[in-house]
Amino acid sequence: MRARRQSFQPMIKWYDMAAQVYDPRKCTLGEGPLWHPLRKELFWFDILNKQLMCKERHWQFEEYVSAAGWIDQDHLLIASESALSKFDLRSGQSEHIVALEADNPKTRSNDGRADPFGGFWIGTMGKALEPSLGSICRFYRGELKKLYGEITISNAICFSPDKKQAYFTDTPTQKIMSQALDHEGWPLGEPVVLIDLSGDNLNPDGAVVDEAGCLWIAQWGANRVAKYSPAGGFLLAVDLPASQITCPAFGLEGDTLFVTSAADGISEPHGGQTFSIQVDAIGQKEHQVIL
Repeated sequence: MRARRQSFQPMIKWYDMAAQVYDPRKCTLGEGPLWHPLRKELFWFDILNKQLMCKERHWQFEEYVSAAGWIDQDHLLIASESALSKFDLRSGQSEHIVALEADNPKTRSNDGRADPFGGFWIGTMGKALEPSLGSICRFYRGELKKLYGEITISNAICFSPDKKQAYFTDTPTQKIMSQALDHEGWPLGEPVVLIDLSGDNLNPDGAVVDEAGCLWIAQWGANRVAKYSPAGGFLLAVDLPASQITCPAFGLEGDTLFVTSAADGISEPHGGQTFSIQVDAIGQKEHQVIL
């Protein structure tokens, strides 16, 4: 995500464990953290520098890359500005799977996540933040279908542990939407508002759901990830040493929250770094993408 930074007065209930710097490299736009459950390794992206990253190394791409799901031990499904591709972590080679708005040079991929049915949801947005230029699509069994159009900044794509709900946001609306799913993971009916952050003027970015069904939502410009109940009630906030927080992911034994951030447009000691913090929750394992 990229949006205007906003000042924020913190709520009174904060998580009391200090975040650690997991990786000190400063991403211009860190995004898309993914804990690979087979490799026991964290991957994430620096979108604007066109890089896939992991501890102590990175892979360089020719276009923007932003989100991934794991296919097997050595392959990721990676979303770029024009395609979904199968990426080999051993060779560094990509295999084209399906085009993603390849006929529209004004858009790029943004937030995405594998769903519990083996599919992959991916959002797009305008490279220059053009209003309503993006969309949210689902890749499933070899096909890519558009689910929602007229999206400005797609974010917060994640899924409930009972497989019955998907969540997403169009960040400028400041609302997290809940979407009922059918038995194959397709939208059932229309999405409804689960969390409305407009009253607190908070900008939802990436999000993840724990095993209890609670949502952990990065809030851009607010130095935090906030936890909400399955019903949408605020529970607590995790304080972080960077303002432009972009996306969380659970990893290690499930109780470590990894968080990416962005340095774009700001000068902060920790802006753009990737953080880790132990929390009193267990995250869902990331779902496998089935090609």
